[in-house]
Amino acid sequence: MTVVHIVVAGEVGGAERMLVGLASAQSAGGVDRVNRNERKHVVALVTPSDRLRALFRDAGLVVDDRGPAREGPLTYLARSLGRADVAWVSEMLRRRDARIVHLHTFASQVLGTRAALRLGLPVVRTEHSTRVYDDPSCWPFSRWSLQRVGAAVCISEHVRRVAEDKAPWAAPILRVVPNGVDVDHFAPRPHRTERNGARTRFVALGRLEPRKGLDIALEALAAIPDAELDVVGEGESRDSLERQAARLGLEGRVRFLGFSSDVRDAIAAADAALSSARTEGLGIAVLEAMAMGRPVVALPTGGITEIVKDGETGWLAHGSGAAALARAMEDACRTPAERDRRGARARTFVAQRYSLAAMRAGYEAVYASLEAHGEKVS
Repeated sequence: MTVVHIVVAGEVGGAERMLVGLASAQSAGGVDRVNRNERKHVVALVTPSDRLRALFRDAGLVVDDRGPAREGPLTYLARSLGRADVAWVSEMLRRRDARIVHLHTFASQVLGTRAALRLGLPVVRTEHSTRVYDDPSCWPFSRWSLQRVGAAVCISEHVRRVAEDKAPWAAPILRVVPNGVDVDHFAPRPHRTERNGARTRFVALGRLEPRKGLDIALEALAAIPDAELDVVGEGESRDSLERQAARLGLEGRVRFLGFSSDVRDAIAAADAALSSARTEGLGIAVLEAMAMGRPVVALPTGGITEIVKDGETGWLAHGSGAAALARAMEDACRTPAERDRRGARARTFVAQRYSLAAMRAGYEAVYASLEAHGEKVS
């Protein structure tokens, strides 16, 4: 009853962290204790990132590592359409006696589906974002895979709607299983006692790339002298964001903290979390901050609106630009008691609806359904 998760990725992101939560509740032998069955989880990893290797290793996951890998469009085509990598994955599936193949990244979709085809194994895909449906360069490859899988699990209703609009023929295989977080690991902590004057501290967590909209957050921050921001993450946009912060005169009010394997200290040091994403499937980092009792100030983007409830678990901006975000941030700055109230509700909301146990139960139901109906790729 082994599930092999195929991960072809360049860095640590929400998909990879979600997989840790899904597969790490195991004994040393890889047995899923949460669902009390003999389901085993193994990761087939193709990455150039030692940081990603360390993430899985430190979580105690069983990993078959392809070794050093390159990134880039030509490498993707060679890996997806060539023989060497599909042969490696196929051999690994045989050796691990795989029963289900689970695909987590765009770069894994053609490769993993081809390997599963060779062995007639059922395939599950997790749709971690809407990228493959929005990007014309991704869609032909992703569509080929989608036509051959037994189930496509969307991490939010928003992702499901986008997928169904793009591929209405796939509606029967679309499922929604929201990402879950470890609410014990991300437990509430008291607010910091030392403050930089009377400033309200926000924290933004995630990859530094255009779709995360950190440029919007910096522009909004410039309009609120009584606020400061910690940015936790690395990515292609860091240099341009640092230059923007300097142009806006934000020295002393914004800190770029880089990548962190444990974001709890950064969350605990903040009064509220900030989400300025242009597009977001759900936002696992937002859920982690909410689990720690921090309200969220956010742009009304994608799956964010399913978890940030204006007036309840945070502040949802009334608009999509920096000015709208600044108004919501300013409201949060003025009302510390209201931040505490909404933060407490955020914690309860995540614990009730977005726990690891709920996510694992959702995926177990998908796995069991594929096994019961003998869904295989064809």
